[in-house]
Formats: sequence, structure tokens, C-alpha cells
Amino acid sequence: MPILDARHDLAHPVEGDSAWSESYYFNAYDPGTDSGLFSRIGIRPNEGTMDVGLSLWLPGGELGEYRFVKEQREMVDSVLEVGAVRYEMLEAVQSWRLTADGEVQARECVRGETVTHPVAVALDVRFDALTPAIGTDGQPRGGPRSAEAAAAAGTVGKGHLEQAGCWTGSLTVDGVRHEWRDALGNRDRSWGPRRWGGPKMWRWFSINFADGLHFGGIRLGTEAGDLHRGWVWDDGRAASVAEWRVRTELADDGVTHRVVHLDVVDKEGRTYPLRGDVLRVADIGRAGGTMVNEGLARWSYGGTRTGYGICEYLHQLDDAGRPVVPVA
Repeated sequence: MPILDARHDLAHPVEGDSAWSESYYFNAYDPGTDSGLFSRIGIRPNEGTMDVGLSLWLPGGELGEYRFVKEQREMVDSVLEVGAVRYEMLEAVQSWRLTADGEVQARECVRGETVTHPVAVALDVRFDALTPAIGTDGQPRGGPRSAEAAAAAGTVGKGHLEQAGCWTGSLTVDGVRHEWRDALGNRDRSWGPRRWGGPKMWRWFSINFADGLHFGGIRLGTEAGDLHRGWVWDDGRAASVAEWRVRTELADDGVTHRVVHLDVVDKEGRTYPLRGDVLRVADIGRAGGTMVNEGLARWSYGGTRTGYGICEYLHQLDDAGRPVVPVA
């Protein structure tokens, strides 16, 4: 499992593909306050834009959302400001500070819910890495590439890194301050062509236990079959994921995941049987027939260990609104 150095936290040379994207993503959840975030800034210099999406798991069960797009034709990396949101690199592949001060639109985490109301928020939190930057630099290795990897090229990026970390700071919601004391989460960086409608489906996981066990990665549906990518960090050691074995209990609508039974098999032959009880699901993206359901889950392992994290399901829907790839 490759460990990437600090230069990959800086901007990469822009290539000619119109869909070239350099993106920064963070997630967090603090069980003590039942609050957290997932947020992404994407720079698409060939299209001339820089956009932010900030979603907040608000105490009490709602999701607060903020979106902003501005013109950006040159790459930036250590300070990214879009609207009311700011990402600041404090130390490459180690520490970042995220701030936001303004108004978000809050809604219930119910499929198809469109009724929103404004909520004043102030976010000031710091991410400190607990693992190295694990990933791929996107450079050709010279060996054969699987049919699944070839089919996925150009849809979800070229280079990629992920890290687990702890969060400190606070989220203030309508004047009430919530201190994060037990918050964990992952961050990632992706660079290369990004086309959201390309995959047939995906199941993306970001899972953190407080005692040094972390997971990240994706099962991606392609025309050639499913591509399994990801990593396990277990007690100071990284291993690549060989397979994400997923079994899903769905709600009656046939697309909303409620319980995720997940066996993570790594390339050293270890299997981690996990159960994710989904606390909230946010319908966060619709474009044509593409649907993205963001699940916040409480994860259990071995009957005694409890963690938290994301299980994100992307579906391509047919004309009847059913997933083109049946949900297993």
C-alpha cells in the first residue's frame, strides 16, 4: 500500500482534459454532540470554476447545506476560499483548519425532502492526521492494468490519497456552541479527470474506530465488473483492500440503505466483519439518472468495538427510478 509524501498535498500539473479536477474532501462525526460534516472543494481550471459543498450533520437529525461556485482558472492549494468556507493547510499531509461562518439551509434527512429553513452556523475545526497519506500518485507503473481499472479510468480521478484523523474545535448552531471532543473522520485528495455520471454504481466507505482501526475505499461498478480499491490501517500498519463484500438491508423504497453488513478483506488475508447501522441518510445529489445517498453509520466490530463513519451509495437509475445495478 503506497504512502505518499507531502508534495501530493499541493497542486498537481493540470492536464488538457476538460474534466480535469483537483479536489479536497473532509468528513467528521462527533458522537458526543451528534454533529459532524462532509465537505468538498473542487477546482476545475479548464472549466474555470472552483466550487464548495459543505454539509453539516446538525444535532437533532437535520442536514445543513451550503453551496457556492466562483470563477477560478489558476490552481491554488494551501488556502482555498469559496464563499463562506475556507480550508487552510497548516502542515502538508498532517493538519488542516476548516472554517465557515454564515447561513445554511437545513432539511430533514428524508428521501425527496425539499422543505428547508435557514440556520446560522459558525464552524471552526482542525483536522490532525492519525495515519500517513495512503494512496496512488496516478503515474503509470508499467505493469498490466485490470479490465475494471481500465474501465474506471477518466471517471473518478487519476491520483488519490486518503488519511484518517481526529478533529478538535466547535460547531455553533443558532448560537449554541457544540465542542468536538471525540470526533474522527477521513480526508481525501483526488486529481485527474472527474466525470460523475460514469460509474454504474459505487459503495464508498470511510470508517473510524477510536483505538487505531480505520478503513477507507470504494467498490466501483464498471462495464468490466466491480473494481475494489481501498486501505485498512490496523494498529500502525497499512494494507490494501482486496474485496469489499457488501450485503445491504434496504428501506421499502428500494434505494435507501438502513443496515450494511460489510466484510473487508485485505491483501494480507485478514477479514474484518463489520456491521453499519445507518443513523441518517441524505439524498445529496441528482444529475440525470444519477443518485447519491450519503449514509452516516454507527459501525460495530467484534461485538465490543464501536466506530462511526460514512457509507455512500451511488445509483444509476432507470426510467422507473430503480437502480440499474440491483443493490446487493
